[in-house]
Amino acid sequence: MRVELPDLAAMAAFGARIAARLRAGDVVALSGGLGAGKTTLARAIVAALGHRGEVPSPTFTIVETYDMLDPPLVHADFYRLDRPEEAEEIGLDDYREGAALIAEWPEKAGGFAHEPGCLAITLETVGQGRIAIAAPGADWLTRLP
Repeated sequence: MRVELPDLAAMAAFGARIAARLRAGDVVALSGGLGAGKTTLARAIVAALGHRGEVPSPTFTIVETYDMLDPPLVHADFYRLDRPEEAEEIGLDDYREGAALIAEWPEKAGGFAHEPGCLAITLETVGQGRIAIAAPGADWLTRLP
């Protein structure tokens, strides 16, 4: 599935559609180069779930949690990981229990595409906008945004 995102409003609307279908246990795996819009889309999802206030990029903290949202949410940026085992070492499974996960740079954590609840999204820059290429896991097939 390809979604054209010509501007920030389109990115926010796409994030809202994802948020409306998000369930505990899901993973939204965001891939793409530096500046492709991964954090922007993550922020749109968090905001659409009802978070008010700043949504910091977890580039340095690696994990940010939003326990008061429905579903509870973990936003992780794995860019700084050197090996996939580090995701386990930081306790990712504990953070994920009962929560949905937004994973930036998922390949650095070993990937999540094998999980049925994974919606893998690759963002590509096209001119001033973006294109999102979504690959749904089995659990997402009936609720694509």
